[in-house]
Amino acid sequence: MTNLGVYLRRNVFEPAYCLLSRSPKLRYWRELEKTQYLPEEKLREIQWQRVGELIRFVYQNNEFYRKRLEKAGVSPKDIQSPEDLRRLPLLTKAEIRANTPAMISKGFRMETLQKAKTGGSTGKALEIYFTEECSELRNACARRHDRWTGWEPGEPIAACWGNPHLPKTVKDKIKQRLLQPMIYLDTMSVNEGSVRVFVREWRKVKPTLLFGHAHSIFVLAQCLTDLGINVVRPKGILSTSMMLLPSERKVIEAVFGVKVTDRYGCEEVSLIACECEKHEGMHLNIEHLFIEFLRDDGGEAKPGEAGQIVVTDLLNKAMPFIRYQVEDVGLPSDKTCSCGRGMPLMDKVIGRMADFLIKRDGTQIAGISLIENSLTKIPGIVQMQIVQEAIDSILLNVVPGEAFDSSKEEMLIKYFRKLFEMEAEVRVNYMKEIPADASGKYRFCKSLVAR
Repeated sequence: MTNLGVYLRRNVFEPAYCLLSRSPKLRYWRELEKTQYLPEEKLREIQWQRVGELIRFVYQNNEFYRKRLEKAGVSPKDIQSPEDLRRLPLLTKAEIRANTPAMISKGFRMETLQKAKTGGSTGKALEIYFTEECSELRNACARRHDRWTGWEPGEPIAACWGNPHLPKTVKDKIKQRLLQPMIYLDTMSVNEGSVRVFVREWRKVKPTLLFGHAHSIFVLAQCLTDLGINVVRPKGILSTSMMLLPSERKVIEAVFGVKVTDRYGCEEVSLIACECEKHEGMHLNIEHLFIEFLRDDGGEAKPGEAGQIVVTDLLNKAMPFIRYQVEDVGLPSDKTCSCGRGMPLMDKVIGRMADFLIKRDGTQIAGISLIENSLTKIPGIVQMQIVQEAIDSILLNVVPGEAFDSSKEEMLIKYFRKLFEMEAEVRVNYMKEIPADASGKYRFCKSLVAR
């Protein structure tokens, strides 16, 4: 029955749904399956053609970027190479927050676009707007990369994720069951009880892909080991959202008996890079993005040299992101993957980490989930950092915005006290800015409680 369900989802239900909804997802995915094996030179040609189209588009249809080009003394005809593109200034998160409405191109209205809001690894809220078509093209690309894990379309998926978007209505539940069955381990509450429930659902649904925050999958692996449970055996594991530490990768692969496929991306531009089945580096998504690795002086980082990751999104014309400073650091590579794909490689991301907070009963809570929940639910927080000083002591360093007042502080304290079952002392410390730590990287969550 399971194989029949997979067959029907892959060959009947999803094609019918895409046809009725006029989604380009399946058609574009099939194209991407072919183009991934084009030579790098050909992919670079496609990429640069799309860069040119984007620059011409924004010059004619986006006042925000037209002003940026004019201020830099650049017109579309002047941008003939990556060196020319670097004449444009970097786009920062602060600029996006200050200019979000102005960044919407002519012909698009914010109220009709899809919207995403993210706290991200910096702990600062950011709003992103894009069309449904852009979303579906990104989903098609993600599907191609999902298959690199060994998963195939129609097969169920299990996710370790905070604040999962569970289907609420009967219609949504039927849609999920027919198109993409999913089970979740909510990283807002990882303990023996939640893990056992997750395992029961695993036995029933039989997912073939385990997907989630890198550290969350590691925590799940530890819990399963402690409980002596060894029935969670996916075909593939996809880690994302935070840096996958080598030590954690080793544990995950030992517990689940399968290689981890590490993926790097962000809410703002979607998938940036991903390992394939050869695990020889991370393939850069140059069909959808123009990706730069920059030294502190603005020059191009050499292979193996750490550089700030800067991306230009070639898909989102509703709210373009041109030379967007992701605030992560990566290592570019000049190696060639033995898989035969033409997409170039980066070695790894070296600038993302997140801590888990620990409750008195041993339950672990993903810091990234807490940040996302707080920033998206409580208005007026410009930036926030969570510091667990002791098992029952939480310090919230908050940079308040204009909308943040005493009622919002009360909401914040109430949320964290409820989360820790009224056991923890929660203090709010107001700051003008939250400094980076000794490594130069801002940490949105610090747990000083030893495991």
